[in-house]
Amino acid sequence: MSTAPSESHRPVAHLRPPANWINDPNGLVFHDGTYHVCYQYNPYGTRHANMHWGHFRSPDLVSWEPLPIALTPTSGGVDEDGCFSGNAVSGGDRIIAFYSAYRRDRWDQPVTTATSRDNGLTFTPRGNLLIPQPPEGTTMYRDPYVWRDRDSWRMLVGASLADGRAAAVLYDSPDLETWTYRGPFHTGSPEPVGLPEAQLLTGEGWECPQYLPAGPGRGALIVAAWDDHDGPRSVVTMVGEEHDHVLHAGPPQLLDHGPDFYAPALLHAPGGRWLLWGWSWEAREEEWSDADGWAGMLTLPREITVTEDGRTHQQPAAEIRALRGDRILHDAGLSSTTEPVDLGTVGRSFDLTARLHATGTAGLRLVTAADDSEYLDIRLDAEAGRLIVDRDHASLDGRARGGTYKIPCPGGGPVDLRIVVDHSIAEIFLSTGEALTVRFYPVGEQGFRTGLDRPWRVEARTLPGARLDYTVDVWDLQALQIKEPATGRKGRVA
Repeated sequence: MSTAPSESHRPVAHLRPPANWINDPNGLVFHDGTYHVCYQYNPYGTRHANMHWGHFRSPDLVSWEPLPIALTPTSGGVDEDGCFSGNAVSGGDRIIAFYSAYRRDRWDQPVTTATSRDNGLTFTPRGNLLIPQPPEGTTMYRDPYVWRDRDSWRMLVGASLADGRAAAVLYDSPDLETWTYRGPFHTGSPEPVGLPEAQLLTGEGWECPQYLPAGPGRGALIVAAWDDHDGPRSVVTMVGEEHDHVLHAGPPQLLDHGPDFYAPALLHAPGGRWLLWGWSWEAREEEWSDADGWAGMLTLPREITVTEDGRTHQQPAAEIRALRGDRILHDAGLSSTTEPVDLGTVGRSFDLTARLHATGTAGLRLVTAADDSEYLDIRLDAEAGRLIVDRDHASLDGRARGGTYKIPCPGGGPVDLRIVVDHSIAEIFLSTGEALTVRFYPVGEQGFRTGLDRPWRVEARTLPGARLDYTVDVWDLQALQIKEPATGRKGRVA
């Protein structure tokens, strides 16, 4: 069994604390000129337990300041066993966090709040439940999402119903304090979503509901699809129009076609933009993460919009371009043989753009071992209209997961894509707005140009009978600027 140095898979351009477990992004809000990003956090270890809210803030999405832990469970309180997922809003001089209060002695996770009046340095918990009882007929209830709608406020909570449907239930309020239940905002029985070969369903319950407004009465509901028997499954979006507190949506769509993206959260940014972060979990055995001392990361921030034809469109936030360093590779050409074309070397973190025009099956390979035995394949199947991401050979360590994943893409012409790789994550975006997130764990670089800044190689490859016209540009991806955390500050007041 091969092993990699403990730091070789830690990201540099994706948010996460120095150590321990993280999962869902929470509490995303722009307040007093600053972006705030919280996340589910276990300060004591690398497994899912002891849920707190960790906290970063930033003026520009590139330089980040770690803040004291925002939310901590209260012994004997309504959140004694965990401050689970939710969001935050900016209300006057306050940041108000809405979150799921977890206790092991009840089945539901009712809504409570905590408030900051010092731009996120400290939060004061309310000490009781904002909404004490879940609606009748719910069998799962958690993860509030609150947003402003003109002169009032609205809240969705993720749920499942006794009749087998998943649901997002709706409340509204004039003042963020008094909430009126309006009923299920949208419901759905489990049904197939995405490409048929993915074999994914829309879930028995919906976690972490988010709502993306797209004009009067129109918007996209984003939910994390969850099953009672095997937990998190995928992220689904449904675009539609609202009438009488009910969203009438079109067919469900996958928000991300990869295996390692879940529980995304929205932030309403200046200029009317909507940004989205997701949780990318580990795709390796837990003991490996334990040995490295960390697990999970947040994805890059993505700008997300709703198109006129009823789809969501994602691309990396414009600020991510500020992380581009030197352009280290530019190549263009035509390949029509099965001999690989060496395009050049790259580091463990890079930002790649490509225009690929294929007949047959052809694409790019990221080679991470000197003997070519370890690689990540990204190839076009022009006839099937698929972009294929194959990680079956992406790690020589058997503790890493494999698998092949596909994005629908138009055939018959060039395909524009952007691939951001950061040590153990690849986020792939098509110009059509589709995205795919995948984790991978190269270990072969130990013997591959050891000591060089750019230990990996990019190749153009064509299968027999195929032809590939390509233009590829690659920039070094620089690290986020993370300030040293302040010491001696309390993250919470009683």
